[in-house]
Amino acid sequence: MEEYEKRRFAEENERYFKIFLKRVKIRALSHPLMELLGGIGIAVIIWVGGYSVVRGDVTPGTFFSFMTALLMLYAPVRNLNKVNLEVQEGLAAAARIFELLDTVAEVREEKDAFSLPPISKGIELQEITFKYDSAPVLKSISLHVRTGEIIAIVGMSGAGKTSLVNLLLRFYDVAEGRILIDGFDIRKVTLKSLREQIGLVTQQTLLFNDTVKNNIAYGSLLRSNQEIIEAAKAANAHGFIQRFPQGYDTVIGEGGARLSGGERQRISIARALLKNAPILILDEATSSLDSDSETEVQTALETLMRGRTVFVIAHRLSTVRNAHRIIVLSDGEIVEQGTHEELMAFNGEYRRLYDLQFRDDGMGVWKTPKAKKIY
Repeated sequence: MEEYEKRRFAEENERYFKIFLKRVKIRALSHPLMELLGGIGIAVIIWVGGYSVVRGDVTPGTFFSFMTALLMLYAPVRNLNKVNLEVQEGLAAAARIFELLDTVAEVREEKDAFSLPPISKGIELQEITFKYDSAPVLKSISLHVRTGEIIAIVGMSGAGKTSLVNLLLRFYDVAEGRILIDGFDIRKVTLKSLREQIGLVTQQTLLFNDTVKNNIAYGSLLRSNQEIIEAAKAANAHGFIQRFPQGYDTVIGEGGARLSGGERQRISIARALLKNAPILILDEATSSLDSDSETEVQTALETLMRGRTVFVIAHRLSTVRNAHRIIVLSDGEIVEQGTHEELMAFNGEYRRLYDLQFRDDGMGVWKTPKAKKIY
């Protein structure tokens, strides 16, 4: 693998070198070529002009006046050639930039979109179907979530868990069906008012090469220092922040390079706490952490989830046992739903996933099944 990467690096360097060499050659040839063409042009003018003076067609004064004006014009024309090279390079870069800027967003607001009022009743998914290309990723999903309910979404990789919550954020639009918040179709409301009511904590924490304070306050820049500190305390982040040389003013590096995985995740949780959104999405928030870090982050998440409507996506089923309801997705469909105990007793897809993770935990037989099968 090392030799393969070395070869790839060498090939890319060689390609860049050839492009750069071509650029240098063009710049190197441009100046002498202009000088050569200019010299030939002046020689021709002197020969023609001198011949005209000898014949008496032009006076010597007129000829020397013309030569003086021509020599004064030569330097600006030569400089213009240098500018043209830079302009051509800029145009090549600008073409790529404007190609990106001119990309039409897949999700757009309607002209008469209105602001979504604060959530008070709940969220309802009505027969939603979603596809990336031709094959549907989610098929006829119907779900009602009450305000303050904690919903866990589980299933094998590729079952459609992240796609489902991405639709709630309107990163994509449904192909069929509707998503309602308090009875309002989310396609009818402004994106700003919708996303202001949703907090998101993912496995891949997005942090910037800035201070701890600014990373926590990102998106809520008008919050006071005290509010930022309170959010960090609630996220179990205040302790390790205080150990930094400059505390909350410490620069954490690109992507939080100076932090551990658990510390980065707690900074992200503090950011979500500061936003104080009524709807919360936790997408694999602890999947890449070790046991010690997971315990710290899980405690912070419990604080974050209080009083909110929460969607939890998790592969580790131990983290969703206390959810009010567990939704089991398989091949883009809801196949089971219920509490942990109900689904274990039902002995279906959830039990199969659980047993794959905990083959040797010695769990006994569960109580009478109450889970609802959707097949």
